[in-house]
Amino acid sequence: MKTSIIVLLTAGLLQVLVAGCNDQSNTAENVSKGEKDKLDRTNLPIQPPAMAAITEMDARNATKPERFEVKAPEGAPNVVVVLIDDIGFGATSTYGGAINTPTFDRLADNGVRFNQFHTTALCSPTRAALLAGRNHHNVNVGSVMEIATGFPGNQGIRPDNAKYGAEILRQNGYSTAAFGKWHETATWEVSVSGPYFRWPTNSGFDKFYGFIGGETNQWDPVIFDGVTKVHKKDDPDYHFTTDMTNEAIKWVKFQQALTPDKPFMIYYAPGAVHAPHHAPKEWIDKYNGKFDDGWQKLREETIARQKKLGIIPQDAELAPIPEDIKDWESLSANEKKLFAIQMEVFAGFVEHTDVEVGRLVNAIDEIGELDNTLFVYVMGDNGSSAEGGMQGTYNELVSLNGIFGAETIDGMLKRGDDWGGPNSFPHMSAGWAVATNAPFSWTKQIAGDFGGTRNGVVIHWPKGFSAKGEIRTQFSHVNDVVPTILEATKLPVPKTINGVEQKPMDGVSMLYAIEDANATERHTTQYFEIAGNRGIYHEGWLARVIHRPAWKNKPLNTLQEDVWDLYNVKEDFSLTNNLAAEYPEKLEEMKALFEKEAIANNVYPLDDRLYERFNAELAGRPDLMGDRKSLTLSHGMEGIMENAFLNVKNKSKTIVADVNLKGNDRGIILCQGGKFGGWAVYMDNGKPTYTYNYFGLESYTIKSDTRLTGPKAEIKLQFDYDGGGTGKGGNAILYVDGKKVAEGRVDKTEPAVFSGDETADVGMDDATQVANEVFKDLEDSRFTGHVNKVTISIPE
Repeated sequence: MKTSIIVLLTAGLLQVLVAGCNDQSNTAENVSKGEKDKLDRTNLPIQPPAMAAITEMDARNATKPERFEVKAPEGAPNVVVVLIDDIGFGATSTYGGAINTPTFDRLADNGVRFNQFHTTALCSPTRAALLAGRNHHNVNVGSVMEIATGFPGNQGIRPDNAKYGAEILRQNGYSTAAFGKWHETATWEVSVSGPYFRWPTNSGFDKFYGFIGGETNQWDPVIFDGVTKVHKKDDPDYHFTTDMTNEAIKWVKFQQALTPDKPFMIYYAPGAVHAPHHAPKEWIDKYNGKFDDGWQKLREETIARQKKLGIIPQDAELAPIPEDIKDWESLSANEKKLFAIQMEVFAGFVEHTDVEVGRLVNAIDEIGELDNTLFVYVMGDNGSSAEGGMQGTYNELVSLNGIFGAETIDGMLKRGDDWGGPNSFPHMSAGWAVATNAPFSWTKQIAGDFGGTRNGVVIHWPKGFSAKGEIRTQFSHVNDVVPTILEATKLPVPKTINGVEQKPMDGVSMLYAIEDANATERHTTQYFEIAGNRGIYHEGWLARVIHRPAWKNKPLNTLQEDVWDLYNVKEDFSLTNNLAAEYPEKLEEMKALFEKEAIANNVYPLDDRLYERFNAELAGRPDLMGDRKSLTLSHGMEGIMENAFLNVKNKSKTIVADVNLKGNDRGIILCQGGKFGGWAVYMDNGKPTYTYNYFGLESYTIKSDTRLTGPKAEIKLQFDYDGGGTGKGGNAILYVDGKKVAEGRVDKTEPAVFSGDETADVGMDDATQVANEVFKDLEDSRFTGHVNKVTISIPE
């Protein structure tokens, strides 16, 4: 009977899955001792043995040769990796937090927790390191895909010489599937034009069901099945986490029914609990009033529980809260009320997600594979996010565009009952991010602080080890997950895959620590870097730089003038005692080691540019549109991701549509974005109309007074941008057959990003509606006429 491995990761664990193994000799030794099939698994795909030519002419008389089939090693476990998004070390009940996580608790009670497991501090890099077993810059994913640059290490193009762990398993006889968030494909490769080399189904997975970008609307997601865009199911209680769980359960039960002797590997990576924080109301209501005492009280209670559970040392101190975070008692009554709602929604979102993970666990139990399954459940691809700024936001896209303060406390509080529901796109305040990263100071993006990189991870494998409810303290990293899986499955790190020589893996299998709680640490050196925030760990010491907090648009210092801190991690769990002045020689030694690792892994040049990097030309990455200044589309061309469309932000644009009409027409001609930001040209009861939706906060509509009656028309929008910077307004004019029919102002425009996954569409508005006061859903937005062609142009 085969053994199963399930690796459950929060946002940071996926990179570990791909991560390779520094201790490759140990893996090879396990293979030589455990394998009896004599296959050469170091060069993939595994080749059949040479066969002598058959000389017998008649098939009736010929001896049938033995069929060659690649199977997993005898007793090889299943693998399930669960990776949760954007949640810190101190959030969950399993690690002393205030949020109930029964599945995480259950697996921890029957498995092993690590209290020094680390991610990269950001999602795409963590996922790349997880899946490849290598450092994130080493696989060319130094940041999120949307801000890739032209420099090696940051180009967003994953190389063929660092294939993902799923590909190793697939070519060794596993069925493989990925569900949920991907965020590992270059933005210019996300269109019908392909190429699909770096989509999940060409990255080691037979099956993919999920979203391709960095975030999605949980109530109305943009979903792909393989490489085909599909619409969400018609369910009044629809939520994407539930949907992807249903798909995962259906797949694994079907796979085991057809091939019960073939092991499976599942990568389960929900969009939760990344913004937007969307959760069913009954889960939010469970936390009503639970956070009324504020973030400082939550931090104090969390560290006390962590010590009681033995998660952190008894002498660990609570690291200081950043000075930008206001004291809870200094807040107004409305601020306290709003912020408490934000945390209640986040907590409900977390527990709902963990319970969905539990449904997958139960399904595997139902088919008799739970004891033979290794779960690696990583709670977070980075620490909790402070990207909502100091007051949080009803629409997370506002802060994503670098705009803080556009929403007022009172204005958001008026929408408090909708927070977390379909009419919101919310993110909590930075104060809660710091609190749920306790006992550390900082947050997601801060690669030099454990608040950004320290995440909880539980490994559960009853057939593989006897330890239950124990804690391991050895330093580990997300790039250790794949080496762990390879050792457990008795598979070697391949020398070549598909004829390409593979890079060595940077990670180290974690099984040694599970087997011996007192084992000497094997992952002894690890660099960290995200957008200038950086650090280096080596043999119990950490040197680091806090370059820019997530809530600031400018760094604290230039890269050249950054100030380095030094900590003895063995004696200072929470990084509270800066020893830089006391040990200057040690600090210089650590800085030199960082530079060595940075050069070896293509970390240089450091790039701390912010919103410039959303512009492909300024960032130096490819743009699907290239130098084109116009794009012509026709009816039914839909689902065009933002980075595969002409960039019309911060500039003038002209839209000319040749349409057939039926009379009193209604529906979208061309749109981009959705109800939380975008624009649309459409017909409203026969009247040509243009709407610019500014983050769902303000809407500007220019509409003709005259209905069109003819069978054909040329409808033109001319938008003249004011200039003078980004996010400015402009004048919009509508023409029909060359005659001006309407004119009006758009006071403000969105400077950097319309959406994480909403699309541009012709003849309909997919997912949520830009003109949401006119159209209620996709079907309602379908154009009753026909768009023969529509051309959008920007100035030469």
